[in-house]
Amino acid sequence: MTLMINDDHWVTTARRVLSPFCDTRPTDEMSLLVVHNISLPPGKFGGPYIEQLFTGKLNPNDDPYFEIIHQFRVSAHCLIRRDGEIVQFVPFNQRAWHAGVSKFEERDKCNDFSIGIELEGTDNIPYTDEQYQILTKLTQMLMSRYPAITRERVTGHEFIAPGRKTDPGLSFDWLRFKNKL
Repeated sequence: MTLMINDDHWVTTARRVLSPFCDTRPTDEMSLLVVHNISLPPGKFGGPYIEQLFTGKLNPNDDPYFEIIHQFRVSAHCLIRRDGEIVQFVPFNQRAWHAGVSKFEERDKCNDFSIGIELEGTDNIPYTDEQYQILTKLTQMLMSRYPAITRERVTGHEFIAPGRKTDPGLSFDWLRFKNKL
């Protein structure tokens, strides 16, 4: 699969699901890529719930956990499903609301200068080969399009929000991923 970013900062082959949870970046800088994981309900894969959360349409009656999170205003630039499908919610030149309170290299507010990629998964279930393959291609493409994102500036949510976040977790093989970059 060939991945390209168009002039409007969308992956041309991604399925677009527009999130209202984004805004204008304070600068044009995109210099960090943050890898996350998400599954809704926790530990369950497939279904519409991640997209519903990122678009503000999650029904709190569909699962007890949703009663807690249904009003969260969160998004990511992209989600990579277990089968490798890319769903893009926010164009890369906009600020997605994925990192929360965060710090990278002594700089706060990582949402201001980062791109957030969610993997459908959990901290303790291995990710799929398709996810590693697509994440690698997407990361290479982002590094090419936005040269301030380098191999050293690709990190996990757990490293920019330690003690608060644990994703992508111990199940993510950083060595496998970074060696392909």
